[in-house]
Amino acid sequence: MIYFAATPIGNLKDITLRVLETLKEADAVFCEDTRHTIKLLSAYDIKKPLYACHKFNESEAAEKIIALSREGKNIVIVSDAGMPVISDPGAVVARKLTEAGEKFTVLPGACAFVSALALSAFPCERFTFIGFLPDKAGERKRTLSAYKDARETLVFHAAPQDVDAYIQAMYGVFGSRPACAVREITKIHEEVRRFDLSEGLGGEKRGEYVLIVGGAEEKENPLNALSVREHLEKYLNEGMDKKEAIKAVSRDRGVPKNEIYREAIDL
Repeated sequence: MIYFAATPIGNLKDITLRVLETLKEADAVFCEDTRHTIKLLSAYDIKKPLYACHKFNESEAAEKIIALSREGKNIVIVSDAGMPVISDPGAVVARKLTEAGEKFTVLPGACAFVSALALSAFPCERFTFIGFLPDKAGERKRTLSAYKDARETLVFHAAPQDVDAYIQAMYGVFGSRPACAVREITKIHEEVRRFDLSEGLGGEKRGEYVLIVGGAEEKENPLNALSVREHLEKYLNEGMDKKEAIKAVSRDRGVPKNEIYREAIDL
């Protein structure tokens, strides 16, 4: 069987019993950095063959995983911290396993951005996880622009050397908004700092960051200042048929279509 297993994001005690049991029974462990994973395994007195599976060799690693699985071996795939695939290697492997018809499952556990959301105290009924932004400034701006009007909380991953550039780019696209920087989650120096994008985030940047940004404020549609009848007439004059106009006005005003329909009967 093939397992994608979550590992601690800081504190080594944040590992599930199921992950430990599966690692002990594994025939091979594929990991982002063998030097990092061997520290985790050593902490629990686990010795297993380790194979590299990082962003530069995922396709080759996937072929090896498939071959071992077809020999009846138990394979565990981990990243340095958190859940593989989520801003970490693993997506290519999962796709190739699916294409090859190989079954796999997930052993859940620690996840940095979920923990950061809870620590931030930002609204999280709805949120969008964006992860790392592109390296090039132009691509970064285009990515952020796609979320400029999104009203839900936005969540990003950032390496320490990129934090200031990310915040500057966010301010350039989003303008002034509440934000929160969370770092060293579950570690001794865990820190949560709330700020505004217009202010930036002062101080030396250390450790991996999760940046959380408030969503866009709701913009009032100017058409809603019209009467319902005038609102309908505007869409009708633009070429919509009555059914389309009713649907559009209902969407604009956030009211049921049957309420708009009553105003449209004699139009």
